[in-house]
Amino acid sequence: MKYALVTGGSRGIGRAVCTGLVPLGYHVIINYRSNDAEAEKTLAMINQAGGTGELMKFDVSDSRQVDGALNRWNEQHGDDYIEVLVNNAGIRKDMLMMWMENDSWREVLSTNLDGFFYVTRALLKNMLVRKYGRIINIVSLSGIKGMPGQVNYSAAKAAIIGATKALAQEIGKKNVTVNAVAPGFIRTDMTSELNENELKGLIPLNRFGTPEEVAEVVCFLASSKSSYITGEVISVNGGLYT
Repeated sequence: MKYALVTGGSRGIGRAVCTGLVPLGYHVIINYRSNDAEAEKTLAMINQAGGTGELMKFDVSDSRQVDGALNRWNEQHGDDYIEVLVNNAGIRKDMLMMWMENDSWREVLSTNLDGFFYVTRALLKNMLVRKYGRIINIVSLSGIKGMPGQVNYSAAKAAIIGATKALAQEIGKKNVTVNAVAPGFIRTDMTSELNENELKGLIPLNRFGTPEEVAEVVCFLASSKSSYITGEVISVNGGLYT
């Protein structure tokens, strides 16, 4: 059996990625932090699509929780390993920097950036030993362009982009690829407070994207078809920024 882990897999883009991995033959491990009901719903959708999955509850920003959960999984699965990792978990706490509290800075960097580091580090050795792996990091237009009111979020996502490029060079010879996908305005809980009618005029395709459209790119990068692509950042933003 082939295994894939999606962090923040209970809703939005993470949920779409989880269900999108089913046709690729993956048993999908759904990581989430707190919303049991939404995580169960994602698992039910995987089962309805003819796939298999399991829930793995931990906070990606807590290294002890990450290592504990993934070490237990490895102990229970013998020679199996997680060959696809989608680092999707993230939060926003938007405000202008002059009013930003320390907690708003630290929490956003901890979940988005530290979470990428802790989870990737925990799975990397097995990918290298077996000489196959796919790591896909969900970043953002904010990490490429920068967005006002998102100094913390933009900083975290830009850092992951730099880490993506560096790690791709470290491990490419072991047949492990590392890429990033940068969504623009996508219809999810995270963008529910935005006015799509006002903002879509900024987008050449004149609409927000869907989680499924992002997931299509992620799942391509998770597949063997992307075998000669690494260190790349692929934007999914309707032409908003190129």
